[in-house]
Amino acid sequence: MSSYIIEGGHKLEGTVKISGSKNAALPILAATVLNVGKTTLYNVPNIQDTQMMFKILETLGGKVEKKNNKIIIDTSKINKFEIPEELMHKMRSSVILAGALLGRYKKAIFSYPGGCDIGSRPIDLHLRSFEKLGINVVKNYGNIICNAEKIKGEKIDLDFPSVGATENAILASVLAEGTTTITNAAREPEIIDLQNFLNKMGAKIIGAGTNEIQITGVKKLKDISYNIMPDRIETGTFLCLAVATKGNLILENTNAEHITPVITKLQEAECKIEIEKNKIKINSNKKIKALDIKTMPYPGFPTDMQSVFSAMLTTAKGTSIIVENIFENRFKYTQELNKMGAKITVEGKSAIIRGVRKLYGANVKATDLRGGAALVLAGLSAKGVTKVDDIEYILRGYENFDKKLRNINADIQMIDDKY
Repeated sequence: MSSYIIEGGHKLEGTVKISGSKNAALPILAATVLNVGKTTLYNVPNIQDTQMMFKILETLGGKVEKKNNKIIIDTSKINKFEIPEELMHKMRSSVILAGALLGRYKKAIFSYPGGCDIGSRPIDLHLRSFEKLGINVVKNYGNIICNAEKIKGEKIDLDFPSVGATENAILASVLAEGTTTITNAAREPEIIDLQNFLNKMGAKIIGAGTNEIQITGVKKLKDISYNIMPDRIETGTFLCLAVATKGNLILENTNAEHITPVITKLQEAECKIEIEKNKIKINSNKKIKALDIKTMPYPGFPTDMQSVFSAMLTTAKGTSIIVENIFENRFKYTQELNKMGAKITVEGKSAIIRGVRKLYGANVKATDLRGGAALVLAGLSAKGVTKVDDIEYILRGYENFDKKLRNINADIQMIDDKY
């Protein structure tokens, strides 16, 4: 197990290059299965989740060639349609491979996925979408067996705009007969990136970014190269890190339009933000105002930014209220922040944060990916030394996190704990 040792109290100053998007890279990596050939991807983040996806693709028979953030994937020899259970349990996004395998082979066998424990995230919406397309779905002792003689385009009306269910429905429909229409679709920028990638391969998809997506099936796809979009959650995280440490940062290789609600809230808290092409500058040299935030599906405030904002608001002027409308178990990190002197009370799906003068270093434990990032933020802004344990969660989604932080004046080291 690894930990971060952080000495707080240093202003973060300098320039950060934002990595490729985790949440765009994973479905695009899965989508390469639909092509019988080679795909070259650029700006792929080097994180544990992408490494796990490479491992699954190789287990299925694919070849993955890695050179920094350039990845070449040869899926011509993929010859399996069963995702190993032990790999499924390590990463929730592995379920996206089901749609791609169904699209290519009309068959997929997989188990229930793992990932961060941030609440119930059933895959029923995914399975109902498959059934709408004429796919037979059987649950058998923890395994899910899907198969179809043919996949036919159909109307899929999602009960909730789930990102994963939208992506799986798209992937299963790309090579189907006829036209599939997804209504109440997720609108996230990562869905647009997936559409752009697939269309470059020869798919016929329109509507990504709206609540209705239409996929007209094609016979086959072609080899392409593609550049993954920047990570909007990493962008938001570094903006909050600047605020928490009263620092000044320039974020490069990013897109401010993808995080409009985040920037709006930071400006409401009286932070100075300048936006240029592919660049965001933030200057925060004073105590911020308290905020009220409600997480919502895109284009609302992102649930993935909730925990980092909460940590930032622990020392704001006044009382903040955070309402979590997406996941019911996403406040576990607040107990760890309270060990550092925060005053956070959780009531149902709301967290009430009473601003304190400062936080103090403590031994804390990451409970999930974004909650772990929140603890790093708290440690960097606190007085004294903070030890953050179980940082494997953080390594799942942030590329070279501690190195990037050291480059902008943070005092943070990663250590391997031996038990």
